[in-house]
Amino acid sequence: MKDNHEFRVVRLRELPLAIPCCDNPARIYDYWMANISTAVWYNPECECLCAVHLNTRRRATGFHLIAIGTLDTVLCTPREVFRAAIIHNAAALVIGHNHPSGDPTPSESDIRVTRDLMRAGQLLKIEVLDHIIVGRSEPDRPQPFASLRELGYLA
Repeated sequence: MKDNHEFRVVRLRELPLAIPCCDNPARIYDYWMANISTAVWYNPECECLCAVHLNTRRRATGFHLIAIGTLDTVLCTPREVFRAAIIHNAAALVIGHNHPSGDPTPSESDIRVTRDLMRAGQLLKIEVLDHIIVGRSEPDRPQPFASLRELGYLA
């Protein structure tokens, strides 16, 4: 009898050996720094928009690059954000992108796009928990990231 096996190449960071919990913005930022900012395609001089896939216990099961933009903008549609989340059976998402300027303050566009993604996620039953904007550490800034949920933009 012949056994049918499916094989695929998996990056070590995608193995669920120690699945990090991403239940607050600081942990999401740590996940970003450990995984996304070290990816070969990551360019800190352009906005890189990513989605972190979470299971029902808010543990990261992977991430995917949605788009790489320019110095101050990145374009996306809900289709691009949720396609991989549906395929990977994500229960929730955290959206994140970097600001090459180093200032993690959200723009009006960041807020508007996040609200649109939240509405799309409600239809798909995939909750968008937060949108994290990654900047740089500065002496006058308490943390090098901003959470739209913590700032009160996502209710």
